Amino acid sequence: MNIDRPLTCVIPSDDDQMDFSPQPDVTNVKVAYAPRNERSPRSPTRDSRAGEGTGENSPLLAPRSLELEYGDFENNFPDDPIFQDIVRQAEDAIEFGHYPVRIFQGSSGSYFVKDKNNKTIAVFKPKDEEPYGQLNPKWTKWLHKLCCPCCFGRSCLVPNQGYLSEAGASVVDQKLQLNVVPTTRVVRLCSQTFNYNAIDRAKASTKKMINRNFSQIGRRFNRIGLPAKAGSFQLFVNGYKDADFWLRRFDNEALPESTARKFQHLFERLVVLDYIIRNTDRGNDNWLIKYEPASASSDRKGDTEWSFVENPDISIAAIDNGLAFPFKHPDEWRAYPYHWAWLPQAKVPFSQEIKDLVLPQLSDMNFVQELCDELKDLFKTDKGFDNHTFNKQMSVMRGQILNLTQALKDDKSPVQLVQMPVVTVERNKKERTDSHSYTQSFQHRTPFFSWC
Repeated sequence: MNIDRPLTCVIPSDDDQMDFSPQPDVTNVKVAYAPRNERSPRSPTRDSRAGEGTGENSPLLAPRSLELEYGDFENNFPDDPIFQDIVRQAEDAIEFGHYPVRIFQGSSGSYFVKDKNNKTIAVFKPKDEEPYGQLNPKWTKWLHKLCCPCCFGRSCLVPNQGYLSEAGASVVDQKLQLNVVPTTRVVRLCSQTFNYNAIDRAKASTKKMINRNFSQIGRRFNRIGLPAKAGSFQLFVNGYKDADFWLRRFDNEALPESTARKFQHLFERLVVLDYIIRNTDRGNDNWLIKYEPASASSDRKGDTEWSFVENPDISIAAIDNGLAFPFKHPDEWRAYPYHWAWLPQAKVPFSQEIKDLVLPQLSDMNFVQELCDELKDLFKTDKGFDNHTFNKQMSVMRGQILNLTQALKDDKSPVQLVQMPVVTVERNKKERTDSHSYTQSFQHRTPFFSWC
C-alpha cells in the first residue's frame, strides 16, 4: 500500500468521556486516508522546530508545536503586522524559556516581556492581577481592601477593567493621530512566572504527566499547560525616563527654542489624550520623556571644514493609562486631578497646530460616534461587559470632548480647560440609529478633597 496522503484524526475535548477499556491490536488494521487538501505553508519558525517542542524547558507550558496553523493563533492582528510580529516573538521566547519578568514597582502584577535575545519588547498587565484583582501578587492592595473597605478603589471606575482602559487609550490615540501612546492591545499569554492559583498549577502538572506517560489519554485534553491570561500588551519604548526626572532638569537648563516648541506641542497632545479619556492617575511619574542632547556633525569640503550643530530632540510617551474611562466624574472623596496642570506648559494657550490636528474631528459628531463604536468593540470582549455602564462611560467622554472643543475654539490653556465645569453628554434613545440627539447635564457635586 502506497501512503502518500496525510492521516486525519479527531482529538476529543476535555468534556468527552474517556474510554479506558482495553484497546484492540492495531498491527493489522487497515487505515483509510483523507484526500490531500491544499493548505497555506506553515511559518518558517514553526517548521524549523519540528521534532522539538517537548516542553522540557517549560514544564508547565504546552509546546507551541501543538498550536494551529500560522494565522489561526488566538493572538491574531492582521491589521497590524508589526504588532503581531512582536507578539509572536513574545510567544516564541516563552516557549524557549525566556519568561516575562515581574515589575516590582506599582501596585499590580505587571511584567516585562522578553524576546529570545532576552531583550524587553513589551509590558504585559494581566486582568486578574490588577490592583484589586483576585490574583494580584502584591499584598498592599489586598490589605487596603480589607482594612479600608469604605475607600476601596476609585468609585468612579469599573473594577478590574484596567487592561481595557490601557487598550482604549491606544484606540483614542490612534484615532486622533496623537502618537503619544505606545501601541497597546489586548493579548492572551501564559507563563509560569505569572501568578496562578495552586489548582491551576496542579492541573497543568497532572495533565503534562498524563500526556507524557499516556499519550492516548493526553490527546483528549484541550489544553496541556497553564491557562492563558488576558491582559494589555503595550510595546516597550527605549531611551525614555520618567517625566519628573527631565522636568527638574528643564527647570535649571532652558531648552532651545525649537526644542521647547516641539515639547509644548507634544505636551498638548498628552493633555488632549488625558482629558478625553478622563485619566484619574496622571502624575509626573507615569508619563515618559526621551531627550537626546544636541550633536555636532562635520562636513569637509576641500580645505574647509564646516560643523553643524543639530538641535536636541525630544519625545514623550503616555503610559499607565489603566485608570481612565470613568462612568461618572469623581464626586466623592478625591478629585483625581491632572498633575500636569501645575506645569508652566499648562499656562500656555493651545497652539494652532493642535487645533488643526484634532478640532475638525472632535467637532464632527459622526467621528465621535465612530470612536465610541470602536471602544465598544473593544470593551465588549470582556466577560463582565455591561452595556448600560459602558453608555455612562461614553457620556462622560462626550462631555470631556465637548469641553475640549470649546476650549480650543476659545483659545484657552490646559489649566483653564481643567477648570471648566464638568459635563456629561448622554445620547438619547431613538428608533432611528442614524440620528444624533443628546442631552447634556452639569455636575454640581464636588469631591470632599477637591484640592488634591
